[in-house]
Amino acid sequence: MSTPLSLIDFCTKYPGETVGEAIERSVEFAQRAEQLGYERIWYSEHHNMTSIISSVPSVLIAHIGAKTSTIRLGAGGVMLPNHSPYVIAEQFGMLEELYPGRIDLGLGRAPGTDQQTLGRALRRDPRSAENFPQDVLELQAWLSNESPLPGVVAVPGFGTDVPLYILGSSMFGASLAAKLGLPYSFASHFAPQHLEQATTYYRDNYEPSERYPEPYCIAAVNVIAAETAEEADQQEKVVHRERVRNLIGRRGTPLSEEQLDSVVESYQGKQIIDMLRYTAKGTGKDVAEYLNWFKHHAKADELMISLQAPSHPDVLRSMEILADQLEP
Repeated sequence: MSTPLSLIDFCTKYPGETVGEAIERSVEFAQRAEQLGYERIWYSEHHNMTSIISSVPSVLIAHIGAKTSTIRLGAGGVMLPNHSPYVIAEQFGMLEELYPGRIDLGLGRAPGTDQQTLGRALRRDPRSAENFPQDVLELQAWLSNESPLPGVVAVPGFGTDVPLYILGSSMFGASLAAKLGLPYSFASHFAPQHLEQATTYYRDNYEPSERYPEPYCIAAVNVIAAETAEEADQQEKVVHRERVRNLIGRRGTPLSEEQLDSVVESYQGKQIIDMLRYTAKGTGKDVAEYLNWFKHHAKADELMISLQAPSHPDVLRSMEILADQLEP
């Protein structure tokens, strides 16, 4: 494959594991990805999710940046309505100074959490998302060499020009990225419904900017790569069950295995599993063939890979099998 491949790391904390242990696995993940030639790794802001520990992407990136040397690291993304653009400029300006030429800043307008956490714990107004376009422009200005507020500069941040990416799973993000002349990343690994419509609109309506004269589109896709197709099928069954368990389990009492069997086969369970509609599964060759199809289907310049596997060793092996398909 000649298409650039990047990775999403959700920094999953498995049952019985400490946060520190989960972070060390993310370090190992990044180091192996760097050795194998992947383009970048992104970390996403989530709150009040006991199995995902990437609540502060900037801090995680700072740690992993010190343990790696060449791979790009970024937020995929920072949920900008949760923050002051000025503070995010300082954080990612600092990261760019620490790791020059290695930092990306993906921006989303979703809260990354539930409404109670947003309103009472984060103390944010849900209506703040309405200011997302203006906040993106302000952040861009803080990172440039022209401050948006006389007498105030982001230090660090000023003049770092950290590259911004608009993230989305609907037409809103596609429209904004096209209008601002910024790269666009579509979250088709869990929100597949509007992929074709959004990426087509983005390319057809792109307004060139000085930094990005051409559109640049990243599409996310799930991968289950194994030694055999049969092993990949088995892993997929476990992944589907755990996805249903995690999403349904948030709403009440944890499900027994018997209850889970019933929910997986229900209409609700099938809806959850359909979130993983875009999944490349099988041997390395099988996965490469699917990804080549998906790249054209999504009109993507780069693919952001979400490795789906039941365990960390399976994740690393899947990463290696996929890397074998990369062109030198």
